[in-house]
Amino acid sequence: MALQCGIVGLPNVGKSTLFNCLSNVKAQAANFPFCTIEPNVGVIAVPDERLRRLAEIDSPQRVVPATVEIVDIAGLVKGASKNEGLGNRFLANIRETDAIIHVLRCFDDGNVTHVDGSVDPVRDMQIIDMELQIKDLETVEARIDKVWKQAQTGGDKTARRACEILTLYRDALRQGKPARSVLLENRDDRRTARDFFLLTEKPVLYVCNVDEGSAVAGNRHVEAVAEALAGENAETLVVAARTEAEIAELDTPEERRMFLEEMGLQEPGAARLIRAAYHLLGMETFFTTGKDETRAWTCTRGTKAPQAAGVIHSDFEKGFIRAEVIKYDDYIRYGSEAACRDAGKIAVEGREYVVHDGDIMHFRFNV
Repeated sequence: MALQCGIVGLPNVGKSTLFNCLSNVKAQAANFPFCTIEPNVGVIAVPDERLRRLAEIDSPQRVVPATVEIVDIAGLVKGASKNEGLGNRFLANIRETDAIIHVLRCFDDGNVTHVDGSVDPVRDMQIIDMELQIKDLETVEARIDKVWKQAQTGGDKTARRACEILTLYRDALRQGKPARSVLLENRDDRRTARDFFLLTEKPVLYVCNVDEGSAVAGNRHVEAVAEALAGENAETLVVAARTEAEIAELDTPEERRMFLEEMGLQEPGAARLIRAAYHLLGMETFFTTGKDETRAWTCTRGTKAPQAAGVIHSDFEKGFIRAEVIKYDDYIRYGSEAACRDAGKIAVEGREYVVHDGDIMHFRFNV
């Protein structure tokens, strides 16, 4: 299943324009609030040069990249948590995404109105963050009442621990801190917390949407955002969304490459954004390859071999016997699975093997 990221921000900050440069699904982009009512969804291939090189070696019938699903959610406004600007409806669309891409307007343009009358990305960031926190506090307080009754009447230890975790979240949110500021060391606690679907528990990538001239070096707005986020361990990315969208419309890769070079960029913003999202979520890629198919698969950093097998099919995990692993560099060097086998470069790994980014894997299983 593809990772899912939700794009949020105030109206007219460039969310739908960014979405258009990321995806072949063309969202409507217009100069007024709430232009996007229903969330637009696009599935984007994860750029990975390794997949192309493996396909060149094996000449498979099909090549399948890893994907990320991007959800473009309508512009939020102050009061969204209280349903201002159809806010509750929009916030619901974020709830089950894996991460949030928060777009900040970092460009000056008198022809593009700002819902609050002036360009101030730090203020905008605080408005959205506060609305998400308010909504989470509402969710947590309602959940505490329900779970506390379960813990009291049935003596349910799981419910009691859930109530304790919810109380930690409530205290943080009341202090104006996001849910992700609460550090849960226990794996069971983290699993319990995921079921709350808190908006501010999700990792956030802040995208500074700039004009073309600021795409490389940034500008004063980007500097203000960086200063505001100092010490928060937050991920930021600078993208000229309108220019990137124009580049995406060009007919050939060569034209797109030339345009990027003129801007002083080595790769499209889409590639940088997807890579940043992967890093944000702690994701890695492993491969399967052969004459039928060369394919990239996504797993969380630290995943063990049986669980990686389960990414492909649940039966692979249930009946896992072993994994045959070839390192990517060895596969490229020797040029085939057979050559790697002859050179002794195929490792046979068991249940405790931790998958590494770039591993080429063949799973043996019996159901």
